[in-house]
Amino acid sequence: MEFHFIDMLLLIIGIYLILMVTKLDGQLKGIKYTLNQISKSADMPENPINDELRELINEGKDVKAVKKARETLGLSLVEGKQYVDALKLENR
Repeated sequence: MEFHFIDMLLLIIGIYLILMVTKLDGQLKGIKYTLNQISKSADMPENPINDELRELINEGKDVKAVKKARETLGLSLVEGKQYVDALKLENR
């Protein structure tokens, strides 16, 4: 009987954690959006690494650009790829 109770408890805790991570992810996206809007309205200069990343992209070294973005900005692999892809779209 106790074994089933522990399983249910772990399931409930797991679901709760998933819901909290989803909620935090949404809040983080909102914060990023707000920061982008603030930086645009304040005419803040662009991140200096972007010029180096654009140069790597223009040379066809996308993988090196993602690696450099990850190292410099502390991004995950997915975030680094998205960052480089966004720079590629700006250059079109």
